[in-house]
Amino acid sequence: MISLENRWALVTGSSRGIGQQIALGLAALKCNIIVHGREISHLDETLKELEKYGIKTHVVYGELSTVNGVDSIIEGVHKGPGSVDILYNNAAIQNKWKPIWEISNKEWLETFQINFFSVVTLCNTFAAKMKKRGFGRIINLTSGIKDVPQLSPYSVSKASIDKYSQDLAFELKGTNVLVNYLDPGWLRTDLGGPNGMFDVETVIPGALVPALLEDNGPSGRLFSAQDFKYLK
Repeated sequence: MISLENRWALVTGSSRGIGQQIALGLAALKCNIIVHGREISHLDETLKELEKYGIKTHVVYGELSTVNGVDSIIEGVHKGPGSVDILYNNAAIQNKWKPIWEISNKEWLETFQINFFSVVTLCNTFAAKMKKRGFGRIINLTSGIKDVPQLSPYSVSKASIDKYSQDLAFELKGTNVLVNYLDPGWLRTDLGGPNGMFDVETVIPGALVPALLEDNGPSGRLFSAQDFKYLK
C-alpha cells in the first residue's frame, strides 16, 4: 500500500461520526486533512483530536444542500492547499421514515442534492486536477441498505453513487486516479441510529483501504469497511 504522508485529503462531514473517524485514520498515516462541516464551529472537536498527529489541517465549511454551499467548500479548498489528492465524499442525510408514496418530491430533491449532486460537483471539480497530476483517490460512501422502501430517497441516492462511481472510474481509466465506493456498514451513528450492527470506530481501518491502493490499482469497485475490521 502507498504512503499518504504529506498528501491532502478532503473528508466531507468530518465533524463527527464516520467522517471524523476517517479523518483521524488518515492523520495517523501522516496525511494532511481538509476538515469539512456545515459550520466552522462544528469542527472544534475534530481539529482538537487531529492536533496529536502533527499534520497540517485546513478548514472548509458549507451546506451541501445548496449550490452556493458546495461552491464555498470548493473556494475554501482553493484558498488553502489549492487541490486535493484524496477525496472522501462522506456526508449524507436520510429522509424521514414514512410510506414510500407519502414521500414528497421536495424530500427526494433535498436528499439527492446532498447525497448525490454535491458529490458529482466535488468529483467534477477535483478529478480533472488529479488527472493532470497523475494521482488521485476518490472514495464515495455508499450503503448496503435494501428492502426499506420508507427510506427510498436515501437508498436510491446511494445506488446512484454506485453507478456514478463506476462511470467516473471508467472515464479515468489509466490515469492513476482511482474511484471506488465504500460501504461503511450499519453503524451506531446519528444517521444509522442506535440499533446499528457496529460501533462507528469499526469503520477503521477498512475505510482507509481505497485510499491506500497501489498506483493503477482497482477502480470502480465496492469496498466494505467491515471486511477489514480485524486488519491491523
